[in-house]
Amino acid sequence: MAELMEMETAPEEKNNELALTTHEGNNNELALTTNETQPSKRRKKKSMVWEYFTIETVSPGCRRALCKRCKQSFAYSTGSKVAGTSHLKRHIAKGTCLALLRDQDSNQMTPYNQRMGGSEPPKRRYRSPSTPYVPFDQDRCRHEIAKMIIMHDYPLHMVEHPGFIAFVQNLQPRFDKVSFNTVQGDCVATYLREKQNLMKFFEGISGRFCLTLDMWTSNQTLGYVFITGHFIDSDWKLNRRILNVIMEPYPDSDSALSHAVAACLSDWSLEGKLFSLTFNHPLSEAGLENLRPLLCIKNPLILRGQLLIGNCIARTLSSMANDVLGAGQEIIKKIRDSVKYVKTSESHDEKFVQVKNQLQVPSEKTLFLDDQTQWNTTYQMLTVASELKEVFNCLDTSDPDYKLAPSMEDWKLAETLCTFLKPLFDAASILASTTGPTAITFFHEAWKIHADLGRSITNEDPFISNLAKSMQEKIYKYWKDCSLVLATAVVMDPRFKMKLVEFSFTKIFGEDAPTYIKIVDDGIHELFHEYVALPLPLTPTYAEEGNAGNNGKTDECQQGNLLSDHGLTDFDVYIMETTSNQMKSELDQYLEESLLPRVQEFDVLGWWKLNKMKYPTLSKMARDILSIPVSAAVSDSVFDITCKKLDEYRSSLRPETVEALICAKDWLHYGSEPSNALVKMEF
Repeated sequence: MAELMEMETAPEEKNNELALTTHEGNNNELALTTNETQPSKRRKKKSMVWEYFTIETVSPGCRRALCKRCKQSFAYSTGSKVAGTSHLKRHIAKGTCLALLRDQDSNQMTPYNQRMGGSEPPKRRYRSPSTPYVPFDQDRCRHEIAKMIIMHDYPLHMVEHPGFIAFVQNLQPRFDKVSFNTVQGDCVATYLREKQNLMKFFEGISGRFCLTLDMWTSNQTLGYVFITGHFIDSDWKLNRRILNVIMEPYPDSDSALSHAVAACLSDWSLEGKLFSLTFNHPLSEAGLENLRPLLCIKNPLILRGQLLIGNCIARTLSSMANDVLGAGQEIIKKIRDSVKYVKTSESHDEKFVQVKNQLQVPSEKTLFLDDQTQWNTTYQMLTVASELKEVFNCLDTSDPDYKLAPSMEDWKLAETLCTFLKPLFDAASILASTTGPTAITFFHEAWKIHADLGRSITNEDPFISNLAKSMQEKIYKYWKDCSLVLATAVVMDPRFKMKLVEFSFTKIFGEDAPTYIKIVDDGIHELFHEYVALPLPLTPTYAEEGNAGNNGKTDECQQGNLLSDHGLTDFDVYIMETTSNQMKSELDQYLEESLLPRVQEFDVLGWWKLNKMKYPTLSKMARDILSIPVSAAVSDSVFDITCKKLDEYRSSLRPETVEALICAKDWLHYGSEPSNALVKMEF
């Protein structure tokens, strides 16, 4: 018997190789036997190499493996000797087949790679005819890694982690691993590219900018000033963007905030467009006087620099909430311990639910532990626990180990605390969710809180009365510091105008109300006169209409361009001088018109957009006033009790890198136009 001998083959082929034998005693009949002499059919070759090779007979007894891509042939069998497949695997896996490399780029097929080994055989990949061709691009991959790190707050060092390197190498072996310094440069390059796009966008903003300053701390006692710009675009939509994150080595100094603001104005060329400043960091009078002049650099002296809002409403609400939590800290600890007892054990939780079902308590809410750095979670824990107080009172009947039940007096006190916290929670929730102008909304909210506390002060219960007094002191201070800004915004709402100011101030200030009402009325008229006196080209309506970013070619735009093109700028000045009395009466005309119906879903910015031709100067003033933010806190820190702190990892990075990561993440959230500008940074 002549048996075919096997050389180097895959394990599966060794056990299943078919041998062709000749039995002389049976008329040379051919029979198929396996190496175990068991009759079988010829089995299909399973090695991955046969996806890339075919077998051709070149002469009797000699067969060669032919590469389907480059047509190069390799020894396969000569007579009874079989060469195996190892050399064929090397041809396709080591990149020696140039035709296969080109085919990989054009068809996205992954050749067999020995590194893909493991317990499972490699799976074949089939390319759908509709799959688009995407050539491998090292620079693009680096750009996407930088964006991923920015958008998800991943540490820059992740690109040097062995797990990440192994993952990327298996995903795309041709990708060259990058270092910490390289990816840091890529992130800064992404930041610079997005900054160019944003500066281009700002060129089309005709209104002014309002800035909020949020001071963060760090373990190194360094300060980081988060500066956010608020503005209304040409479509009369309110926008916000983080502009800078500036490290201040001495955050408590009188010049810390003023230095950061000056750097921001210079960086974004906003020296002549600043309208208001809102901040949450306590400042001395010297610190305020350092900030005030920045409102008038290259600016008219807008209301003598009074649009400095040092009393951030989010911090005011948090401070008042902290007073409530401090006054009831003992009962809050009792309730927290009871909730902890139930929620930290499955058996306790099951018994609690069992008692709840037996008592048929209608509440569908679920107990949860609070985060003591976020006062809203403590308020919500108290409200849920209060609804389930009957269950806590009877829990010891089912669970004898429970000894923490608050008394009825404790539950009554908890409900009192919730009564004080609810209006604060409702107001702060608006800050965390709203996208529209906040000054109008918080005129109402601050007024309601002030009025409620005024009634609570007269309560016979000394606990309620004393707590209300300490809270009212803070909201009253907020009113005195910010009532001009809040009231000015309300006047710009055609549903309220001066009428709501007069009504609410009478309730708040009593006999002194006429004095405060006159301050608002005088301030509105003074501000309007300053807008009337603004130098061209800010004031003429047709100049703005031609540059508002509207692509429609209207007759009015064409006429405006015609006048400008023929050098009639002096004529604009003449119009301003001869019709100044009429323009000043724009405000009075607006105030004398009847109020609009009070509908819940009213778009005040949309109303001014529709009426900007009727009130050309007043609409510009309204646009700037309605962009004033009343809070410097971002939405996820509205309920914070303590100041925000930069984490240890970010604090270890260069200040420029921290700014690039935080700002670029904010800008990428809004999306950007693709830019062809090539920006590369290497540290």
